[in-house]
Amino acid sequence: MSDNPTPNSDLAAPGVLTSGNQPPHPDDAPTEPLALPLDSWHRARGARMVPFASYLMPVQYEGIIAEHLWTRAHAGLFDVSHMGQLAVSGAGVEAEAALEALLPADLAALKLGGLRYSLLLAEDGGILDDLMVTRGPDGFDLVVNGATKWDDIAHLREHLPDAVTLSHRDEQALLALQGPEAAVALAALGLVPATPGVVPVEALGFMRAGAYLWQGRALGVSRSGYTGEDGFEISCRSAEAQALAEALCAQPQVKPIGLGARDSLRLEAGLPLYGHDLTPATDPVSAGLGFAISKRRRAEGGFPGAARILALLAQGAPATRVGLAIEGRMAAREGAVVLAGATPVGTVTSGGFAPSLERPIAMAMVASAHATPGTRLAIEVRGRPLAAQVVPLPFVPHKYIRKGVSA
Repeated sequence: MSDNPTPNSDLAAPGVLTSGNQPPHPDDAPTEPLALPLDSWHRARGARMVPFASYLMPVQYEGIIAEHLWTRAHAGLFDVSHMGQLAVSGAGVEAEAALEALLPADLAALKLGGLRYSLLLAEDGGILDDLMVTRGPDGFDLVVNGATKWDDIAHLREHLPDAVTLSHRDEQALLALQGPEAAVALAALGLVPATPGVVPVEALGFMRAGAYLWQGRALGVSRSGYTGEDGFEISCRSAEAQALAEALCAQPQVKPIGLGARDSLRLEAGLPLYGHDLTPATDPVSAGLGFAISKRRRAEGGFPGAARILALLAQGAPATRVGLAIEGRMAAREGAVVLAGATPVGTVTSGGFAPSLERPIAMAMVASAHATPGTRLAIEVRGRPLAAQVVPLPFVPHKYIRKGVSA
């Protein structure tokens, strides 16, 4: 997902509460950019603020390339409080069944504290959003993209049954600590497990979550992120976000990092960005997200667009998301036409300069006949073709910590 996950816990205070089948509130979505809880903190550190997903976001501090490379080598702190933090609860398995009717994940198999990447699907199988879902003690916590959260809330209100409660935790901030030294930096803060059975934070494995206390403050922490590096997502009360950010950035491994480097990091990691690589016109199979349709759900169906998606899994999709390594120094941007000879065969969905590789790269949706790694293609940029080659994703290997490590 383009904006990324963390769990909420039973310690996190909910925001506005709503329930299934209520109509969307017309005043929910802001008409002017909102300020993040850390707006003044970012500005005091020299951040350049830009509008993004209904908020003013820090795009960079000292420079995108420097921030990108620092995160790859050390640890970067990202403010992703624009993301939507939601909770879905109901008696018994009602929340589980209600969400399985909207997502292709096997939530019945998800244990307490477990995370899954999943997709909110339209009736035709198009992707309305990509998201993270965590099983909590009272139901499920969702983190949805900031640019789509108001539409997601309206969609969930419309389709969840009355017996299921949807909570928008809009009083929570969300910070992402990413990079190979993230565990060392976070462990230095002395977080204490808040519930029985929760391991020390540095011992969390990838896609695991827990509730913690830091100086009496309640935090929900998951070992997850959207950079391809090891890292954590931390949910806290908005009023306590500055103290947490200050404590993290006081660690020698950590610097604040902006939206620009977050985009270049996720591109190198081959991770799709909603609204660009993923849209309602994109199906999960073409997008290379077939792994998000679990084995049981493939056998049973029962999710929106199941007939179409299962047919594509069985027969293959006509188009495929691929990585493209571009020759030369010129970058290809979203919307550029991909050519096989003189024939258009696809479109760039994300592109830019890869600081870790010191070359331009792109992701594109191309006809599956031209999607084999090693295939030579071209990208039309400013009226001339740039030579490109299909390469496997990710461009930079993921460095997730599967079983947790001691700091």
